[in-house]
Amino acid sequence: MRMNMDRFVKGMVVSSAFFFLCMAPGLNRAQSTPPSPVQAPRTAPPVVRPRKVTPPPDDFAGLKFTAEQKAKIDEIQKNMKPRMDIVVKDEKLSPEQKGAMLDGYRRMERAQVYKVLTQEQQLEVRKKILAERAAEQQKQQGQTQVLPR
Repeated sequence: MRMNMDRFVKGMVVSSAFFFLCMAPGLNRAQSTPPSPVQAPRTAPPVVRPRKVTPPPDDFAGLKFTAEQKAKIDEIQKNMKPRMDIVVKDEKLSPEQKGAMLDGYRRMERAQVYKVLTQEQQLEVRKKILAERAAEQQKQQGQTQVLPR
């Protein structure tokens, strides 16, 4: 019985090897033609937030700076300018990316200038910012109210 099984297995191995040898040239020819380009599924363009047309208000306007504060603020601005120039000149970035990077650098600059201020000046700036936010919220609430029919 064992011999019959061995003979059967050998026959299967030989026949499957013969089958694959015959099929190999056909498989090779099937791959010689370049595959047709597959179209990538269309994706919706990323949602871009509308940019504010007006620049942010100057939170530090009206403050009286000491000579030391002015020197530190000038140094902060000089350090930030080359970074911003690099972003503006970078051709690899999209306009949205450039805008986001520049906004981030402006925020960093304002935060550094804020640290230079005295506590009284910081309090004055915070009050000004809160007043501007409240006015903006009032404006938005006025625009979103549903008019009666």
